Amino acid sequence: MKKDGSTICSVSTPQGVGAIAIVRVSGNDAFAIAEQLFKSEFPFRQLEPNLSKFAEIYEGDDLIDQVMVVKFAAPHSYTGEDMVEISCHGSFFIQKKILELFVKFGAHFAAPGEFTMRAFLNGKMDLPQAEAVADLIDSQTEAAHKLAINQLRGNFSSKIAELREQFVELASLLELELDFSEEDVQFADREQLKLIISKLKEEVNNLIKSFKLGNVIKTGIPVAIVGKPNVGKSTLLNALLNDERAIVSQIPGTTRDTIEDTFNIQGITFRFIDTAGIRLSEDEIENFGIERTFKAIEKADIILYMIDINRTSIEDVEEELLFFENEIDFLNKKLIIIANKIDELNEMPNHFSEWNDMDIIYISAKRKVNLNYISDMLIDSVNSRKLHSDTLLTNARHYDSMVRIEESLERIEEGLAEELPTDLIAVEIRSALTALGVITGQVSSQELLNNIFSKFCIGK
Repeated sequence: MKKDGSTICSVSTPQGVGAIAIVRVSGNDAFAIAEQLFKSEFPFRQLEPNLSKFAEIYEGDDLIDQVMVVKFAAPHSYTGEDMVEISCHGSFFIQKKILELFVKFGAHFAAPGEFTMRAFLNGKMDLPQAEAVADLIDSQTEAAHKLAINQLRGNFSSKIAELREQFVELASLLELELDFSEEDVQFADREQLKLIISKLKEEVNNLIKSFKLGNVIKTGIPVAIVGKPNVGKSTLLNALLNDERAIVSQIPGTTRDTIEDTFNIQGITFRFIDTAGIRLSEDEIENFGIERTFKAIEKADIILYMIDINRTSIEDVEEELLFFENEIDFLNKKLIIIANKIDELNEMPNHFSEWNDMDIIYISAKRKVNLNYISDMLIDSVNSRKLHSDTLLTNARHYDSMVRIEESLERIEEGLAEELPTDLIAVEIRSALTALGVITGQVSSQELLNNIFSKFCIGK
């Protein structure tokens, strides 16, 4: 797939009035068009690449703006083409006028993501790196930023390249056997193949498992606050957010729906969900809220189970947790017990201390006592899941391809166990290689690329 070589232009800074705006031009005629617009101490063609220079943009004899211009000669530019970046004053009129002039002299307006698509087509980056550009622009937290940077640097691409190399080696051995199929020769040791396939399955499976964590880091890690009515769930949410987000009342059933808000802790976004208190009720609306509570728990990665320390025994906790386990699959969920209202006690309780295998935090949500322990445990729960791995899956497209690769590996494994013919096994290896190629863009279609880059902002 090749680009058409045409020249595109766009404003790359956000819409609205600011001190400075950046206009980008890329393509075969970028320099020739710029030559007709700029007036400076030296002709544009004599400007040294990669250095910012003062210039003036004219329409005929009329001065449009005084700007700073940078010239990037192919292939040493973002797109790999001849490229010009103009830093002009942020007036909407000026931006519009400069674009009109470039179009007048032969350029056309860039489509969303077209600059980055050209960078991909010109070999400046592979498809995961291109997708990382969009993730980097959208990143709102330190964690999301780190994931995007790692992918932009090619860490994920390097992992895919390693997997591809192993599959190519397997394919080569088996294809050689096919060339000598009439002589019934086996060049690849079947036991060794089984070991390689087993290792590949483990690596692919680890990547698949990482998708959930990688995805929630981009969108926020869901944390459900659950417990009986009036244990202090809404008070805790308000205290953590430092805002009166949830209604606090002594009347049971006040929170009848889930309430969500986000909280950034050490660069990681957590999506807190304040749920309706779980109890038997004749109120139809309240029961609907309780149903949504269970749905929230299902979606949550971390559950803050709150109890009123003054009115709860160990037996009560065990009974309630058993009730939750009957309704909810707690597998792969972090459970933290929050013992609230310690401010109403004369002395600190110790009757929960025998639970050495449970995470219990004693707090007063009302007085904001020990809330820092909750933040610490939330961070610990995330770090324990290899947050800082360089090869987390963050993209649904990559995830789908990895699932297909895993399925191919399973069929290869079954084929080796059943001693199926080499050509059938080779088909599955080629299928896995195709799926890897789809991830990196080595196997792509215009429809796929259009879908990916259409989600980019214009000018990038």
